[in-house]
Amino acid sequence: MVVAMNSAKNHTPIRFVNRSTGEIETEKVAGEKWLGWLYGNPVGEITLWALVKRKAVSSFYGQRMDSPSSADKIEAFVQDFDIDLSIARKQEFASFNDFFTRELTAEARPINTNVNVVASPADGKVLAWADIRGGDFPVKGSRFDVHAFLNDRELSDRFADGSVIVTRLAPTDYHRFHFPVGGSVSETTKIKGDYYSVSPIALGKMSKIFCMNKREYTVIQSVRFGDVVMVEVGATMVGRIIQTATGNTVEKVTEKGYFEFGGSTVVLLFEKEKIHIDADLLEITTHGLETSIIMGERIGTARIDTAPPSLKRSGQ
Repeated sequence: MVVAMNSAKNHTPIRFVNRSTGEIETEKVAGEKWLGWLYGNPVGEITLWALVKRKAVSSFYGQRMDSPSSADKIEAFVQDFDIDLSIARKQEFASFNDFFTRELTAEARPINTNVNVVASPADGKVLAWADIRGGDFPVKGSRFDVHAFLNDRELSDRFADGSVIVTRLAPTDYHRFHFPVGGSVSETTKIKGDYYSVSPIALGKMSKIFCMNKREYTVIQSVRFGDVVMVEVGATMVGRIIQTATGNTVEKVTEKGYFEFGGSTVVLLFEKEKIHIDADLLEITTHGLETSIIMGERIGTARIDTAPPSLKRSGQ
């Protein structure tokens, strides 16, 4: 075990660009040594395939995080990762999951309300590609199989040459997710799968994880952006994906749901030439780095040249 844990120290640090400062920073990873061992050591990989990826393990750990005794872990977690609780709607929590799925005050996340803007669906780290077919996803040398990802040939054919934005939520992030655009919405489609980590430590070893993990998606029919597929991807120790939105129509940044304990990912798929993804996100992705983002922040704009005539005239 000493050899195994030592090998975990040799993985490449997770670096990202802080969008607000433009500086490259190194992410402090919850469970970093454990992830390095699981995905970078033969013994760890055997453990991963035999046990850790299974739903029962994540569900069991999720139940532990629901217990009142788990609240004892909150203070150390907040201090270790410098989490700002002043923006949370409440300050006392019944369990670690109660803390983990905390809601924020209305003022905590300034929302870009421009109707031509796509808002970030969550806090996290972003990777983005204007053309799925032309970009490596999610790591260099791998291609994103949109057909395997959505498990629906008719639907995926419409997005095979479209754009994709991936937002990775670390365990330290705010874990509620919101609609990036407004419109009418489909029912949620659930796809069974495993519970591999979505950390770059894991993706560096297993680039097909997004098509292997449990995931749920909704199609948003938007006037300005066409159909947008929003996919929530589960991961190691994610107890459940909870959908809270109701009704057939939604407004931008309405809460869609939340992830219980663990790391997770939100993937947005756009049809071809329906979105101008912000240039900085595309450029940073080409360098193999993620960009930090917060919910409600602008991540792209509508292509007015493809909008209905009434929208072109109004500039909306």
